[in-house]
Parts: sequence; C-alpha cells; structure tokens
Amino acid sequence: MIKALTGINTDRLKEEQVRGITIELGFAHFDLPSGQRLGVVDVPGHEKFVKNMVAGATGIDLVALVIAADEGIMPQTREHMEICTLLGIRYGVVAMTKIDMVDEEWLALVQEEIEQFTRGTFLEDAPIVPVSAATGQGLVELTQILDRICADIPARTSSGLFRLPVDRVFSMKGFGTVITGTLVSGKVTVGERVMLYPSGVTSKVRGLQVHNQSVESAEAGMRTAINFQGLDKSGVNRGDVIALPDTLVPSYMIDVSLHYLSSNPRVLKNRTRVRFHAGTSEITGVVILLDREELAPGEHVKAQLRLDTPVTLIKDDRYVLRSYSPVRTVGGGQVLNPIPPKHKRNKPDIIARLTTLADAPPEQVVAQHIQDAGFGACSFNDLLIMANLPEKQLDRVLQTMMTQKTAIQIDREKKRYIHQSTLLDLQQAVRLQLSTYHQKHPLKSGMPKEELKSRLPSSVDIKLFMLVLQQMGKTEAITVEEDIVRLSAHRVALGVDQRALRENILNAYAKGGLTPPYFKDLCQEWNTPVDQARQVLALLVDEGLMLKIKEDLYYHHQPIAELKQKLIAYLTTHEEISTPQFKDMTGASRKFVIPLIEFFDGIQLTIRIGDMRKLRKRPT
Repeated sequence: MIKALTGINTDRLKEEQVRGITIELGFAHFDLPSGQRLGVVDVPGHEKFVKNMVAGATGIDLVALVIAADEGIMPQTREHMEICTLLGIRYGVVAMTKIDMVDEEWLALVQEEIEQFTRGTFLEDAPIVPVSAATGQGLVELTQILDRICADIPARTSSGLFRLPVDRVFSMKGFGTVITGTLVSGKVTVGERVMLYPSGVTSKVRGLQVHNQSVESAEAGMRTAINFQGLDKSGVNRGDVIALPDTLVPSYMIDVSLHYLSSNPRVLKNRTRVRFHAGTSEITGVVILLDREELAPGEHVKAQLRLDTPVTLIKDDRYVLRSYSPVRTVGGGQVLNPIPPKHKRNKPDIIARLTTLADAPPEQVVAQHIQDAGFGACSFNDLLIMANLPEKQLDRVLQTMMTQKTAIQIDREKKRYIHQSTLLDLQQAVRLQLSTYHQKHPLKSGMPKEELKSRLPSSVDIKLFMLVLQQMGKTEAITVEEDIVRLSAHRVALGVDQRALRENILNAYAKGGLTPPYFKDLCQEWNTPVDQARQVLALLVDEGLMLKIKEDLYYHHQPIAELKQKLIAYLTTHEEISTPQFKDMTGASRKFVIPLIEFFDGIQLTIRIGDMRKLRKRPT
C-alpha cells in the first residue's frame, strides 16, 4: 500500500522482501493534494517485532491502521491499537487493504468487525477506507482523507527543546555518520554543535536532509537525517537522543502516571520487571508502586520506574510498558518527572506531589519542583525538562514567582532558584545553630562563619549560605562582624567572678610583656578551673585585647603592638633582620622569639628569605 501511494519500497532488507513482512522501520513520503508533504513510517505488523513498531510510532501525528480484508483483525492489531492509545495519538484512519482478494459479503463482515473493534477508541469516528494496492482502488480516496485529517492537526511548535530520538544510524562513504529520526520538538540548524545522550559526546551538524532533500534547518515533526562531523557510528545506538549540549539530563529513575491495561490477565505486583519503551529506546527495569502492593487491570496510579540504563526524557513524554517474559504490552502513560529522587513507598505526601505534577497548571508545577529541590535549589535548565515549558514562558513564570516572593534566585549566572519556604527553613536552622552555640559558649561574641556553614545541611552551598546571612542581617535577626555571626540579641554578660578573672588575666599578661606567663600556671596560682578561665581568655581574644600566637602562648595586645612598630622602624632603616637581632630587640628567650617572628610572617608583615626577614611591603 505504501509503495502504491509513494512509489517507495520501504522493505529494505532482503529478508523482508523474501518473507513479505516488515521487520525494520521503513520510511517514505509523498505530497498530498493540498501541497503538504506527508512523511510515512512503515512499522512492523508482526507480533515478534512490536518493539520496532513502538520505536517507529514515536513522534507521529496520525496513524493509518492497516487491516487486511482477507485476514481481519489480528492479535497484533489489538496490541498496536493499545500502543497508539498509550502514546497519545489522537488522529487516524483505517485502511482496509487487499479488498481485491475477497467478495463483497466478506468485506462487509470485516468492516463491521473493524467498527466494533474501534468503538471507544480514538479511531471510533475515523474513516474506514477500502483499498487495493494491486488494483489502485481506493488510493485516491485514502489520499484525500489523509489530506483532510492533516489539515485538522495542530502544527508542532519549534520553540521547545530540540530533541531527536535516534531510530537509524549508518555510514556513507565521503559523508561519515548519518543519524535519522523524527524531530519530536524544537529546531536544529546546520553548523550547530549538538550532544548525543546519554553518552554526552558532542559533534557538529555537517548537513541536514528532510525527505531526501538538503535543508539548512529542520523543525519539529519532520523526518530528519543528520550528517555529523567526526562522530563514530559505533558510539551511536537506536534509543539515543540528539539534543543541544547540556539541555537534557540522563536518569535511571522517572516518575510516571501509569495506566495498567484492562486487557491484562493478571495483577501487576510491586517491583515487577518490565520492558520500558520511550522515544526509540527499549530499556529493562522495575515498576515501583508507591501506594500499594499490586495493581489491578484497568487501574491508573502514580509510580516510579527504576531502569537498568539511563534514559533522557522530559515531562509529558509518553511511554509504553511491556512484560518481561512473555513479551506483551501491559500499560503505559506519561512522564511526570524525568529526573526525580528515589522515593520511599507509602508516603501520602509523595503521591500528593505527583498528583500536582500530573494535574496542576504550569505555575504550580514549577513551584512544586522548586519546593521539592529544597536547599539544593533548582536550575532553569532542569525546570525546562521538568515542566516542559518554552524558555520564554518559564522565564515569565519565574519572574512572577520572584515578584511575589515565592521564589528566590540564588545564582544569577547559573539561574538557580529556591522556594521561599525553603529559605524560611534555612533561616530557622541558622537561628537554632546560633542559639545552641551561644548557650554552649556564652562568653564568645559569636560563631565563626565557617563553623556555622559546616553545621548546616551539606546541600547548602556558599551562595545560598551568604544569601541567608545577608537577608537575616537586613531584618536584624543576626549580626555579622567580619567572620563572626551572632544572634543580634546575644550579649556577652560576665558575672562578678568572671569580671575579676578578666582583669587578672589582662594585668598578668600586660606585666609579662614579651615574656608572658603560662596560662595553666596562672590558673593554678589563682585556684581557678582551667576550663572556666579559658572561656574568659577566649572572650579577650575575640575582643582583640589578647593575642593567641600559638597553642598555649598568649600575649597582651599592647606589647605586641609596640614590638610591631619597633620592627617596622628597624626594617625601614636596615632592610632586613636576623633571628638573633630580633631576639635582641625583644629581650626574650628563644622559646618566645621564634613564635613571635613566625607570627609576624603569618600576619603578612614580614617575609622570610633564607635566614633573614624583610618587610613584605613597606607601610604607607
């Protein structure tokens, strides 16, 4: 029939021609009376090659269901109808072929059988066209009907993500690797760099053909052949997807709505092994029923599919499930989230979230994904595939959410977003950590930033951390002073004994000058517990009145400030100083001299060159 319509024999393989059946996908095209060109994908009818049929049905706009008048409806015809329904195909025609092989009475019986068969399906009101490829009878009428149906089919948009599932790959001498497929969304242009998913290999589009004619660009709905520059044929397989670089995300898991066909003879149990078909791929995996142990024929549920190899899909993509063995179509549906986390079962909130993804308007879907991302945030590119919106529409949705303060952009360069509720949760976590720290260290002015960040969830990156500090600082919930963070209400309050200890420490170290006492000796002399005294000492360090030179070596700030000025004056005049000369300057023993000179190196005042020190830069 296809050869009679198009003049093209789609059975390319010798085995196909000998056996008289289609095994691999065949491709043809012809012009309709309106001038529109119709691409034809000849898919196998034999039950052994249904997986090839599923691959060929990807991206088609209408189906011509071919039923031979001398055979009637076959088991695979029923399966093909189920597959087309699961793939969301809404337009079609029934071609009743080989009418030259039967009499009028038999033809009427077959037509009645077809009418009963299509009742309640998307082909219920479709024309049934009797044709004969041998005599040409009915071919003109079939062409006219196809033309009329095509006029009613909405044009595909080219504004979405460019995606082409691979159904064939071959090499041509002098051209290199050629990949063919139906361009399901978006647009591709000669010269563009594209990526092969899931491998991540990139290549440049060297040439494009649509229906055997070279073109500069191809759009959604077109049967397209792409010639690649420097791409090895062995690295490409049916089921791979061609798209722009870094626009898709391969995943081993997908959240789906699942319709388990009423024709199934038994229930579907949780963790049943299946064959998953989407685009042109066939992947094995298991079905995770999130809210039950088994699924009865005819039921619809939300589920998670966990696959053996990664797949690259976007929201609303259609898929088909076939049983592992014996192989038959058991169900299918739509993708709700192409890159989900691994879900726990029997969690009503997860089912509620998936229901939102299935039924809610785009604004709610975007908000749900941003909220689900938590502290990890959600990128613009991920939202494109999780919400399946054109870039401009997604941008408008996000701008509205930011205006309403329900979403916050935490990274302008990478366009990453968090939900307002997530930011409030993080603010509460910061308050809790600071409150706990203040209780544990009442004499410390605040918590070091680095320590605070380390106590927050690991998914909080530095940009989100700095954003939450900035926002909490604006509301005066916290105070940030250099690298120290505290609750604004926190005040260091010393008791009578602590105030006395504070004065004792300052006096003892001021008196010691550049030969300070050991702290433990002072505590023993004052009969004061070391741990309690260290809290006061740490407060003095925070206040800048005491300096920690190294572990267990502290100085009053005044003698160090005076020594610093003496050292600057000396090096300004003499250019360099040796350790013995520095020892003479301090009047201290070597056990103090070495830590002191290394302290000045550490604060970037001096630099060591051999055995000498010089000013790192001259003071202005």
